[in-house]
Amino acid sequence: MAPRVAPAPVGTTGAVIAGLILLLWAALLSFLLARYQPNWHSPAPYLLALLQTHLYTGLFITAHDAMHGVVSSNKRLNNGLGTLAAGLFAYNWFPGQLPKHHAHHRHVGTSDDPDFHDGRHPGFLPWFLRFAWNYVTWWQVLLMAVTYNVLKLYFPQANVITFWMIPAVLATLQLFFFGTYLPHRGEHADDNLHKSRSQFRHHLWAFVSCYFFGYHYEHHDQPYLPWWRLWRTKA
Repeated sequence: MAPRVAPAPVGTTGAVIAGLILLLWAALLSFLLARYQPNWHSPAPYLLALLQTHLYTGLFITAHDAMHGVVSSNKRLNNGLGTLAAGLFAYNWFPGQLPKHHAHHRHVGTSDDPDFHDGRHPGFLPWFLRFAWNYVTWWQVLLMAVTYNVLKLYFPQANVITFWMIPAVLATLQLFFFGTYLPHRGEHADDNLHKSRSQFRHHLWAFVSCYFFGYHYEHHDQPYLPWWRLWRTKA
């Protein structure tokens, strides 16, 4: 059992943190597309791409928290920030993902769980492909293609690919690996109510890897905790 952390109002903190992630993502991307001239023989552009990947992941974590209503107690602001964060992450549609995510929590590890594998192909790649099929829409693919072709008219194509396109793909893989595959793969004890496992306590790695969502059993057990309070379940 995970240690219980009492619910507490998020006040303005959740919205401020969400706004900071959105601002950092937009500012860094603008710089990398419009002003940065990468030296591909140095590690700098690759490290910056990884940083942008981390901020992309933060966009989806923000949208995820909004699905649980823990970005703001103001429902309109909560859903507005969730919709914006999800949309900036490869045109994900917040209202469409909301019921699927709650179905994941209600039916975790079953055939009714949209995040789970099909029961016959639990390997990483087939599971990921099923996961993507359940969430990625043709509208997203079309909008991403249009956006790419517009961006490369104004910015260097290599920058668009390296700092806009690749980080979105890497962040998707990161979210799936740390937030779905590792926590839910394999067998779980009968008394594991959430069919989830949790990484060992290591707050720095938990943040860097997926904004504390490696503490995944704790998230399922206490979904009222925003990502920035989740570490307290391992304190």
